[in-house]
Amino acid sequence: MSLTNKKWFQAMIAIIFILIISLLVRENAFLFQPLIVLLQTIFLPFVVAGIFFYLCRPLIFWLVKKKVPKWMAVLSAYLAITLVFYGFIRLIGPIISDQLDLFINNVPSMVTSVVDGIKYIQENRDTFPEFIQEAIIDGSNQLETQIKNNTGNIANGIFSIFGFIGGFINTIFYLVLVPFILFYMLKDSNNFAPRVASFFKKDLQKDVLQILKETDRTISTYIQGQLIVSLCVGILLYIGYLIIGLDYSLVLALFAMLMNVIPFLGPFLAVVPALFVALFQDPIMLVYVAIITVIAQQVEGNVISPQVMGKSLNIHPLTIIVLILTAGNLMGLLGIIFVIPVYSIVKVLVTHIFKIYRLNNKDLAS
Repeated sequence: MSLTNKKWFQAMIAIIFILIISLLVRENAFLFQPLIVLLQTIFLPFVVAGIFFYLCRPLIFWLVKKKVPKWMAVLSAYLAITLVFYGFIRLIGPIISDQLDLFINNVPSMVTSVVDGIKYIQENRDTFPEFIQEAIIDGSNQLETQIKNNTGNIANGIFSIFGFIGGFINTIFYLVLVPFILFYMLKDSNNFAPRVASFFKKDLQKDVLQILKETDRTISTYIQGQLIVSLCVGILLYIGYLIIGLDYSLVLALFAMLMNVIPFLGPFLAVVPALFVALFQDPIMLVYVAIITVIAQQVEGNVISPQVMGKSLNIHPLTIIVLILTAGNLMGLLGIIFVIPVYSIVKVLVTHIFKIYRLNNKDLAS
């Protein structure tokens, strides 16, 4: 058996080629700048359209089974989305607006409470043990230093606000593209997999179709399941906040629902504003909010998620933690949100490719 036929040698050559290509791409990054700009431009509209695609597709499948023409089913999905948004704005919008107005009006009293608390601690610090007095002095000095050091960054903060406004306008412009992208996704979804498979040899087309089908199922399960679970968590928290009488209950529940989309870290981030509001409303509310949060997360983890998500993704919790920490350090919030579905897709691809490779080697050996 020659050296070129040995698996370890082939693997080593493949690694060397990958490293060489990576080096060439890095040294000639300017050549790929237009492609990077294009991908950044279309990324958000395609992601949003993809989410709506997987949410609308079950309705379209159901309508098509009822002998409704495809174009009419797509228009029905558009109408359903419009009615949901209209109902949300019509029914919940005024409540959110009232709670936000109430919160803004209460901000001065919250700031006054914090200032009074700091003054009380400073005036009565002699009654505290010596190590606490030293900690208070050190904390005050560090706070004063930070304020002085960051005073010069006010102008930069103002410019960043204008930059945020410009980015927001661009985002609105991008979102205008979403209905058009979504329409063609829904219209041509059945033709996508066969077209991709047609680029491969006939003996591989069946495997490619199977990989695409499994990838589609993984993405669909994750998006639909994650949104349903987040909605259920938001409803549970809203009911709990209403029972204990927490202020801004709807706004806090909606925030928790959005944060729950973030894997693993979402529930911890969601409870922070609720604890902050509870602290100013009544310190005993901290205990109530903690109890409501624990109950909601237990119901989500033991009842809702197993029923909605099942074990379809089959990812170990330790793997999820490692992925989230790594993606967060590399790409920030976007990395944390997308790392789990991307990992699931890569896992499907690697599993099927390895299976095909193993079957081909068996056929050659026989």
